[in-house]
Amino acid sequence: MSTSRRNFLKLSALAGGAIGLGGATFASDLLEAASRGGSPVGKAAKPLKILILGGTGFTGPFQVRYALSRGHQVTVFNRGRTHPGELPKEAEQLIGDRNGQLDALKGRKWDVVIDNPTTLPVWVRDAAQILKGNVDRYVFISTISVYSDNSKPGMDESGPLAKYEGADAMKETMKTLRDSQFALYGPLKVMSEREVEKWFPGKSLIIRPGLIVGPGDESDRFTYWPVRVERGGEILAPGNPPDPVQFIDARDLAEWTIRMVEKGTTGTFNATGPKQKLTMQGMLDGIKRVANPQATFTWVDAKFLEEQKVSPWSDMPVWVPPVGDSAGFALISIKRALDQGLTFRSVADTTRATLDWFKKQPAERQAKLRAGISPEREKEVLAAWHARKK
Repeated sequence: MSTSRRNFLKLSALAGGAIGLGGATFASDLLEAASRGGSPVGKAAKPLKILILGGTGFTGPFQVRYALSRGHQVTVFNRGRTHPGELPKEAEQLIGDRNGQLDALKGRKWDVVIDNPTTLPVWVRDAAQILKGNVDRYVFISTISVYSDNSKPGMDESGPLAKYEGADAMKETMKTLRDSQFALYGPLKVMSEREVEKWFPGKSLIIRPGLIVGPGDESDRFTYWPVRVERGGEILAPGNPPDPVQFIDARDLAEWTIRMVEKGTTGTFNATGPKQKLTMQGMLDGIKRVANPQATFTWVDAKFLEEQKVSPWSDMPVWVPPVGDSAGFALISIKRALDQGLTFRSVADTTRATLDWFKKQPAERQAKLRAGISPEREKEVLAAWHARKK
């Protein structure tokens, strides 16, 4: 199955998980989960003053909790609208807005700033103008969606980047991004990276995550599978069992980011996982062991799914057929990150934490997943598949 270039750009744009999705719902137990599992928590050799732009969305709370557990001083800067009052009391909160309301950042000094939510290069420019000279290093959370060619397995950080072809990247807004159906997402992230390097030459760390998953993810792009497997019965599994998948637990990404900050590392790094190649079957089996060992999978090939208008990524989350333009989409090289100590929780750990979080959401939130094929449609497709096989 092949996807059109435009559709692929749209699904690829969502791979990094950095688009504002309205914030993740979490309680204090989600914040506390940041230091459970993953890497052992101990005090850093040198405490730092860390400014986190954002800090209350998906990965931000895990960064905050882990940094505090390592002995750092943490300040967050955001609008104060997402989960007000739920940050640990040890974290300082500054109120402002990336759209021109940055006064709270003036006259302050930090060792490092971590920029989580930026999609627009103007946000980088405006913050950097204030922070330059008052911050030693700038950490920018980008996305693998910056790459323009996903056809080659094993692509590393030197891969070709998306080109911005608009009139003025500094005049782009979230509205123009949405109007483009997120086709501008990758190019604008590229321009944002360049803006970081312009203002902090030799002092920037750019991290390009793949699909970010785990507790607190409001997109349900991974959550669909643990929830569906736990429900049991015959489950539609897309493509072929050996098809590759890549993703990273938000907790692993957050903790590694803080450790990179502690080491003073600069440069650009792809950040997805796991360490060894993971197949769709490996992922589903890992989920099954935790969610429901009695669940069964029926593998339906990509061509039939295309005929049934079952879309990769949206109807079948995490999975993209490894052919044509997307042959390398889930085979990004992470060697540089591994060499710098990126670690991974198991699929079972991510599954367990995701289910624990999801079950604490309001009933109306649990009633309708935001990604994945509907139960009714899944039954129809499976029935059609069995009928054809007969």
